Amino acid sequence: MAKSPYINLDDPDKSANVVWHQASVSHDERASIKHHKAAILWFTGLSGSGKSTVANAVDRLLHQLTCHTYVLDGDNVRHGLNGDLGFSDLDRVENIRRIGEVSKLFVDAGLLVLTAFISPFKADRDLVRRLNQEAHFIEVFIDTPLEVCEQRDPKGLYQKARSGEIKHFTGIDSAYEAPESPEIRVETAGKSIESCAQQVVDYLQEQGLIHKVIKP
Repeated sequence: MAKSPYINLDDPDKSANVVWHQASVSHDERASIKHHKAAILWFTGLSGSGKSTVANAVDRLLHQLTCHTYVLDGDNVRHGLNGDLGFSDLDRVENIRRIGEVSKLFVDAGLLVLTAFISPFKADRDLVRRLNQEAHFIEVFIDTPLEVCEQRDPKGLYQKARSGEIKHFTGIDSAYEAPESPEIRVETAGKSIESCAQQVVDYLQEQGLIHKVIKP
């Protein structure tokens, strides 16, 4: 994996004069006033697989259960925080590293943070998992076949990638390394958005991360 030009984590002088400031309110104190445990739900999958759609449907269900949540969407983040990044392999690495750090802050605040990013490289997803080794990191693989994603093509990106208008497009001329052992595998083909979202919420309830809801 290429090293990022944006930050050198091995440079001892990079943050030599920076000291971590301990907050007066701890993570446990922040989490104690919520009705759930903090966690990262990391939605990964091809473009058009349904990551953002399912993540937002899960967000709606969790909100109805009075959970404190926030969705970090790949496109939305590139309008601001990651607006300086392109789509080369190197920029994709930095894109995910930044989101991993932001997600860690959300977890420290006691939230359930849902991230919807292609995040094509296993090494980058593993990096985020290591960053949050003291928290719950839940990899949610939106497992939708490439041919189904191309049929959906909601933004017309696959057509542009096939014609050569877009370079470094995941699944076409840039690799996607599918998760081997995700905590949750959601197969969207032939399933409703609601059932896909409920699958994720059921997992959170089974793991004791949110209150178990007794269905009538």
